[in-house]
Amino acid sequence: MSQLKSYYIDSIVPELTKQFGYKNPMQVPKLKKITLNMGIGEAANDKKLIESAVKDMAAISGQKPIITKTRKAVASFKIRDGWPIGCKVTLRGNSMFDFLQRLVVISLPRVRDFRGLNPKSFDGRGNYSFGIKELIVFPEIDFDTEHVWGLDVCITTTATTDDHAMALLKLFNIPIK
Repeated sequence: MSQLKSYYIDSIVPELTKQFGYKNPMQVPKLKKITLNMGIGEAANDKKLIESAVKDMAAISGQKPIITKTRKAVASFKIRDGWPIGCKVTLRGNSMFDFLQRLVVISLPRVRDFRGLNPKSFDGRGNYSFGIKELIVFPEIDFDTEHVWGLDVCITTTATTDDHAMALLKLFNIPIK
């Protein structure tokens, strides 16, 4: 069992039960999945960029990413239907907890001029999304890469309201302002 998962069971569940008055431990919100998405706009011109992005995403997440493709052709963007345009990974279980621990402890403190994540990034149903502008904050990525890409992170919880999800994420030490 992951260290962060045992911390959730031993510390976070009793704290949230006391804070919100849950009668059953199954009512306590938990993390369902973490989705990582990387859109590569320049991939329409150079198909080899996707291979580099997939390699970086696999190094960050520890899983092989899925290549996302365009759904329809857009002439103004010079793309055709079915062209690769990005990659994504869905993390669940122990790999999700391992990624979250590395994100909070190692990567987010390395972001330049970091003052915390925006508290308005909840979607109204207890899910939280944010972006990372440069992948070089992850120690798995080399500083000497030619292209610097960003990453979208979406944390999906079982919480029904944003207040409950905010309390859950703050107890996981996610630095929300």
